[in-house]
Amino acid sequence: MTQTLQAPVPAAPRLSESRKAALAAAVTVLLWASAFVAIRDVGHTLSAAPLALIRLAVASVALTVLVVATRGRRVIPVPLSRRTFGLIAACGVLWLAGYTVALNAGEQHVDAGTAALLVNVAPLLIAFGAGLFLGEGFPRALIAGSLVALGGVAVISLGSSGDRDGLGVALCLLAAVLYTAGALIQKVVLRVTDGLTTTWLACVVGTAVLLPWTPQLVSELSDASLGAVLAAVYLGLFPTAIGFTTWAYALKRMDAGRLSATTYVVPTVSVLMSWALLSEIPTVFGLVGGAISLVGVAISRRRRSVA
Repeated sequence: MTQTLQAPVPAAPRLSESRKAALAAAVTVLLWASAFVAIRDVGHTLSAAPLALIRLAVASVALTVLVVATRGRRVIPVPLSRRTFGLIAACGVLWLAGYTVALNAGEQHVDAGTAALLVNVAPLLIAFGAGLFLGEGFPRALIAGSLVALGGVAVISLGSSGDRDGLGVALCLLAAVLYTAGALIQKVVLRVTDGLTTTWLACVVGTAVLLPWTPQLVSELSDASLGAVLAAVYLGLFPTAIGFTTWAYALKRMDAGRLSATTYVVPTVSVLMSWALLSEIPTVFGLVGGAISLVGVAISRRRRSVA
């Protein structure tokens, strides 16, 4: 009697670190794009700082549960120096708290297209900042692609409606500067710690900074609809807790300038989401600008060939 030996089942191919980082960046883009839609939907119910507070508080609770459940008592796997804690705190204050409040307030004064254009100056600023301060240099493809993508965002804004005022423009530009500073600081922090720890601690710090607005938040929540509350919770769980964690994961494995260029896709995805979820039909400018932005991101991700 002969015995038939079965051939071993080949193991499923494992994703490389670069592919995992690209996947994490794609998740971030999708979730951050949805944030613009949610903020637009709930921004007239909750004020800028209270909305930021509930968003960061929800994210802090969710990430705390995740960290404790996965790490037990050792919630911070690698001991962190005072300098590292200080940088994480700066990231929490500037980006998680400051940027979120400035963006929320800015979208109450300018239309979404203008806000997207102004805030998306940040990836270009990050590219230059990473070249100057992080030693990433100034790859021609990155700079050229960033400029093309920024041009696409400008085209998208041409089809937007609404009033533009100086305060709204200033707030959105402030958000872009805070976004830039936070991303560059985070890149430095990620050299010594992991993305989950960084995002979790930054969210906790950001929440603590916004606690003085708790009475206003309680007052506004008492008059808010269930849909507005759920939208605020969504902002905390998905674009913040998950979106910032996947961003940190990708940032630890990619150059800051190259990763930030991928976020030029955010306005394009936001336009499509608004179409699907809010029945806001995209303009020709939105479609053409989105296509230009995608081309720009593709250019920015080209790597120089080695002869």
